[in-house]
Amino acid sequence: MLHFQLNPHSGVPVYRQMIAQIKYYVASGALKPGDQLPSIRELAQALAINPTTVVRVFSELEHEHVIEMRHGKGAFVAANGRRVSAAERERLVRQLARHLAVEAKQIGASAGEVLKVMKEELTELQEADVLELPARMSVTPRR
Repeated sequence: MLHFQLNPHSGVPVYRQMIAQIKYYVASGALKPGDQLPSIRELAQALAINPTTVVRVFSELEHEHVIEMRHGKGAFVAANGRRVSAAERERLVRQLARHLAVEAKQIGASAGEVLKVMKEELTELQEADVLELPARMSVTPRR
């Protein structure tokens, strides 16, 4: 099962925390295209949250093409992922960078420190992609 770290006192809504963590699991390769997510009921019970919160999470992730809902079967990581134009991708990256820059400044991190950590994280994700390549190329039965 997925491990969620939810902090109801962080100022970030729980559903936003869940969305960010699922996106992280997908981006890092921990969740692969076609993987099934736990059911709404299972997640709600395991995290002691309202099932409506999980519905909202799944709805937003489906809208962003991160997951796909299959009637009667559940939620699955989308095969193609989100496709965006170069302009939209740049806008989204800038938005994320601005958020990171503001947070880093608030905690007193230097630009060099932020850039170093970002490069390390991007390298780690790229290395994970290379390590996962042979597994992705193998034929697996359809779910």
